[in-house]
Amino acid sequence: MPPATTPEIEIRADPGEVADAAVEKIVAAANDALRERGRFRIALAGGSTPERTYHQLATPEQSARIDWTRTELWFGDERLVPHDDERSNFALLQRSLLCNVAIPPENIFPVATDRGSAAACAEEYANRLAEQFHLTRPGPPPRFDLILLGLGEDGHTASLFPGQPSLQETTAWTVGCPPGALPPAVDRVSLTFPVLNAARAVLFLVTGKQKAAIVHKVLRESPSVTEIPAAGVQPSHGTVTWLMDRAAAERY
Repeated sequence: MPPATTPEIEIRADPGEVADAAVEKIVAAANDALRERGRFRIALAGGSTPERTYHQLATPEQSARIDWTRTELWFGDERLVPHDDERSNFALLQRSLLCNVAIPPENIFPVATDRGSAAACAEEYANRLAEQFHLTRPGPPPRFDLILLGLGEDGHTASLFPGQPSLQETTAWTVGCPPGALPPAVDRVSLTFPVLNAARAVLFLVTGKQKAAIVHKVLRESPSVTEIPAAGVQPSHGTVTWLMDRAAAERY
């Protein structure tokens, strides 16, 4: 793992204010990237907290603040279910953002989930990353402008679960993952620490009292990555921000 990055901590009153603040950060990152590099590349997270953010971002007032024709949407992880399955992160994005925003279909990069195994799906996604970012595998990972992450009550983030071999990956950009301890019990594909830690910015979105204990562990106890995978998100040349509501941050 790279040297520890000092996280930025931002606390809002409730999930609605977290979503509002997240939208502001996404818009700012998008406009910075478009101004500096001509393209905005973001990796998205699943879960109820990001979904609220996507709904906010999809409103006409907010969506007009981003040039979607020069924005690429990628996924930090995905469950191996059909894209129209309610458990799918792509389905979540479809119902919250894509159905309301005119983003070119060629700018959306879902994880293929029908290649027979999580490993095969992960390999295909890595190849798509290499092609789109004009990189060679193996080699330095793609550098996203922004990666959104959630936090599980077991300390997982993306689909990097406690105790799994994927936590030790140092070269692959994507991995196939078996189910974790939390539902749904399906195989997954996830970006790895090399990609997460290459990002220009990482934004954790965490809400709810049920997350307070694990937030305390990650931010106050310096746990091992094997025990608490979220502790391994330490961008080497970027920022990491924890955006939380008061309930999630009550033990911070």
